[in-house]
Amino acid sequence: MTDTLLALVYYIAWILALLSILGGLRTYLTLVGKKAVNSFSPAGSDVSEFSGRLCRAHANCYEFFPIAGGLLLIALATGQTAITDPLALYFVIARILQSVTHLLSTSVIAVFIRFGFFLVQIVICVKWVIDLIS
Repeated sequence: MTDTLLALVYYIAWILALLSILGGLRTYLTLVGKKAVNSFSPAGSDVSEFSGRLCRAHANCYEFFPIAGGLLLIALATGQTAITDPLALYFVIARILQSVTHLLSTSVIAVFIRFGFFLVQIVICVKWVIDLIS
């Protein structure tokens, strides 16, 4: 299995992990009677600050997936994983660290750190685009 394929699977697994945490939290709150099943705000801020950050971290992942996932799929489909393999796992690590930082805090320093991890992903994707069309 190439690092490109692993990165794609890990990225999807991370999205599922965040979704599972969100689903688990909402299921718990519904079962213990703290929230009606149909009363959750999509933004999550009606539950707690953490829930709001969790919803945004999850959304950040699926919002960026068409770009990163698309590039990884293009590399796989065209047999050009030699372009994406060297940075594929670094990309996923940066994505996971961005999400974890988001979950932990929204302090000014945390936002700068989170942006740094996002910037790493952008730079990697731009490199992949350039290399794939060259």
